[in-house]
Amino acid sequence: MDSKKSLLLILLIGLIGSFFIFDLGQYLSLDYFTQQRESIMSFYAENPFQTAAIFVVIYILCTALSLPGAAILTLVGGAIFGLVEGTVWVSIASTVGATLAFLVSRTLLKDSVQKKFGDSLKSINQGIEKEGAFYLFGLRLVPLFPFFVINLVMGLTPIKTRQFFFVSQLGMLPGTIVYVNAGTQLGQLESLSGIASPGLIFSFVLLGIFPIIAKKIMAAIQAKKVLADYDKPKQFDTNMVVIGAGSAGLVTALIAAATKAKVSLIERHKMGGDCLNTGCVPSKALIRSAKMVSYYNRAEEYGLSTQNIEVDFPAVMERIQRVIKTIEPHDSVERFTDLGVDCVQGSAEILDPYRVKVNGEVITTRNIVISTGARPFVPPIKGIESTGYLTSDTVWEIREKPNKMLIIGGGPIGCEMAQSFNRLGVNVIQLDKSPRLMPREDKDVSEEVQKKFSKEGIDLRLGYTTKEFIKEGDQNLLLCDDADGKQQRIEFDTLLLAVGRKPNTEGFGLDNLGIGLNPNGTIEVNEYLQTKFPNVYACGDVAGPYQFTHTASHQAWYTAVNGLFGMIKKFKVDYRVIPWATFTDPEVARVGLNEQEAIEQNIPYDVTTYGIDDLDRAIADDEAHGFIKILTVPGKDKILGATIVGHHAGDIIVEYVTAMKHNLGLNKILGTIHIYPTLTETNKFVAGNWKKANAPQKVLELLPKFHRWQRGGDSKKSNQTGVEVK
Repeated sequence: MDSKKSLLLILLIGLIGSFFIFDLGQYLSLDYFTQQRESIMSFYAENPFQTAAIFVVIYILCTALSLPGAAILTLVGGAIFGLVEGTVWVSIASTVGATLAFLVSRTLLKDSVQKKFGDSLKSINQGIEKEGAFYLFGLRLVPLFPFFVINLVMGLTPIKTRQFFFVSQLGMLPGTIVYVNAGTQLGQLESLSGIASPGLIFSFVLLGIFPIIAKKIMAAIQAKKVLADYDKPKQFDTNMVVIGAGSAGLVTALIAAATKAKVSLIERHKMGGDCLNTGCVPSKALIRSAKMVSYYNRAEEYGLSTQNIEVDFPAVMERIQRVIKTIEPHDSVERFTDLGVDCVQGSAEILDPYRVKVNGEVITTRNIVISTGARPFVPPIKGIESTGYLTSDTVWEIREKPNKMLIIGGGPIGCEMAQSFNRLGVNVIQLDKSPRLMPREDKDVSEEVQKKFSKEGIDLRLGYTTKEFIKEGDQNLLLCDDADGKQQRIEFDTLLLAVGRKPNTEGFGLDNLGIGLNPNGTIEVNEYLQTKFPNVYACGDVAGPYQFTHTASHQAWYTAVNGLFGMIKKFKVDYRVIPWATFTDPEVARVGLNEQEAIEQNIPYDVTTYGIDDLDRAIADDEAHGFIKILTVPGKDKILGATIVGHHAGDIIVEYVTAMKHNLGLNKILGTIHIYPTLTETNKFVAGNWKKANAPQKVLELLPKFHRWQRGGDSKKSNQTGVEVK
């Protein structure tokens, strides 16, 4: 640090230290002003300029040194000088003081901070250089952080000093007027009865509603800015255009129609999207058929004698299509048309934030909702195109049973498919680069599933790295390295890819709007699910952060309500309690944190477990396997997360979803009557285990003495069994 910086630092330490050592803060309080008001006002009457100069200097020093008291000084300024003059002096002093604090931060810290964290701050610096004035204005108008924090932090950025000065003055001006006005009312207060005066009440009401008004103003400015280059129609054909008729799009359109809005739902392929046609519905139908085979093969466990079952593979795959056809009317054009939705079959193209083109026709709309979903990700492995690979979109088309199926992917989709096809008589090899299945879950969860998979004969190849697909004659081969780095050759006839899903962000004009994408390919949205344009929303898989049908439906409510009624009230999307399940056998269900996430996020927790092998109903059903694990706040019954591995885990988890949503702890679950014998008793028993572990030990130590006193003393006496009681 050079001599100038050292001198500045010493001066700052001295000034700030003096403020606290000599308790100068006592003079920056309403109590002090109230006590000295008459003398201060007399001095002002005789020396108006000197009073103003002293006030401005004190205000500048207070703000420049980031000392507490600026808000009180603003009120005092109104009380002394009145609304107009007080606003002038406070505006000048606060801006000068903020700029000095900005320059101090820049002089002492900017170079070292940028040098040390330059790479991390690169995107922030670029944003400040591009939109710095707008962001600063927003922070001043709607203070998300205290003003002194804004002063210091902005000093570390590339924003220019002159720009900081003028934007700060403009941004702080509305708030300054409101506070100074409140101060004028305090200056007129003669007695306690004056507290109820209309002027003072109005001033404080204005203080309360100012942040809301400022936020509305800021939103309007931002909206006007991003929409300025587009021609807004005087009239609109519809209130909302929804692109994509999957779970998110259907629910959005349904809510819009239910609230009597005019809504157009555009789908280029099939109504119902992935969930109905290629995802949740067909996969669960497949899992059910495979489950029946599993039960048949376990018939002897239940005291039944049967001959070997024969799987009719084409019939199983046809059954899946029947299930889809049965559910299809729920998501059909006819149903949604009857409900008031204008269903359009065709490919949508977004022309601008107000116009969508489909089938050669341009629809003008107040709002656009993008709910285009996602598709299976195809990894760029050399030679993969020659394999005729299947994905979760195309696997439902096969009718001939594969002989040896290679499934790449150890996540939920890969695991569900691997177990199901294996149970239907397919030789399954499941490969993943992770050293364990379902790596997002805790290790003990993965081990429970892997144990079952290995027992059922699935060939697990974990920790493998794919290299290349080749053909030798008619034989498909995958060249890969195993967990030890040794090269392996895996033969297969059918390849199923289950390595994640890629958001659908291409082919409908998204690039026309310049809307940004996140690193994982999802559309950038804010907490209201708005894109950079306030009237263009995104929800479902294309928006993330979760790719679940129930999450897409959850988001759809927010896009519909915020889009149609956001000018009155907007709602931030709530992700606090998101459950999910993997429908393997055993099922894996989770809500909230698991142990590995708590450790990664450095969140302290207590863990309580219960083994389902001890549950009466599980034993009676011959499904006595798995466990339930609850994470709680240390020493409290507040639930941080729950993981269940076992029979019907996806159903049992609901009690914890409800508990976490409504802030109910384990004591409430323990005090709730559960039907005997049911699998949901696991929830009560794990709550009981928590209670035992957190029992008040000091009270328990005193209880023997209490009971001894209740029996009438310390005399030794034998009970009915002959055991001596002490």
